Amino acid sequence: MKNLCVKESEIMQVAIQQEISRSEEARYDNKLHGVLLACNGMTCEEIAGVLGRGIRTIQYWIRRFNEKGFAGLREREGRGRPSRLTEQELLKIGKDLRKSPRDFGYSQNMWDGKLLVFHIEQRYGKHLGVRQCQRLFRKLDFRMRKPRPMIAKSDPEQKIAFKKNSGGN
Repeated sequence: MKNLCVKESEIMQVAIQQEISRSEEARYDNKLHGVLLACNGMTCEEIAGVLGRGIRTIQYWIRRFNEKGFAGLREREGRGRPSRLTEQELLKIGKDLRKSPRDFGYSQNMWDGKLLVFHIEQRYGKHLGVRQCQRLFRKLDFRMRKPRPMIAKSDPEQKIAFKKNSGGN
């Protein structure tokens, strides 16, 4: 029988891995294939090479399968640190940001990360870092803008003297 080859196989391997990563079901199927290969006697190192995964990843899959069966291979919820702010608080903060900081008695004209940290502590009793508050701007579809610096007004006579075509040279 003639051996078939995939055109541009190295590029296609990367594309297939990306496609698997996009879908929860495809990731689950990929884990099932890994466990199936282990059932057929392949080592974790061999499976990792075939599936394009790390050896440690394959070991986790097999360990979770042994402990919890098929459910162990399903995606786990609640990954990462839970948010300190509730959805309700996020909505309220979004409304606050639509107002001027002066409406809340602050001396600044524009919101920035430090002011938002202070505002959240005062209004909601929660502490967030400046960087986290800067991310909140993006999450709530706000752009951080810096005010333009006030340039000292220059002397009109000196402007004329320095213009190229003014004849002040």
